Amino acid sequence: MKAIWNGAVLAESDDTVVVEGNHYFPRDAVNKGYLRPSETRTICPWKGTASYYTLEVDGQTNPDAVWYYPDPKEAAHQIRDRVAFWKGVTIQP
Repeated sequence: MKAIWNGAVLAESDDTVVVEGNHYFPRDAVNKGYLRPSETRTICPWKGTASYYTLEVDGQTNPDAVWYYPDPKEAAHQIRDRVAFWKGVTIQP
């Protein structure tokens, strides 16, 4: 699977975990050069507290388009050390 935004391949892996329709990529499969820290945090009742990154590709930004769970709850243990994408990021085989 590949995560693509603004013409750039953000992540690529044949080892994604699908939860609630979202592909979670291994952290080491992500091109960290496109990620910028974000202060945004949200809470999911069964996964825990999510942290976010903003994407920056060729001078364009996509705020909070990447999320991850630094310390997921036991019910979501399979997404530990993984990231997911949204906000216009295309996931394709």
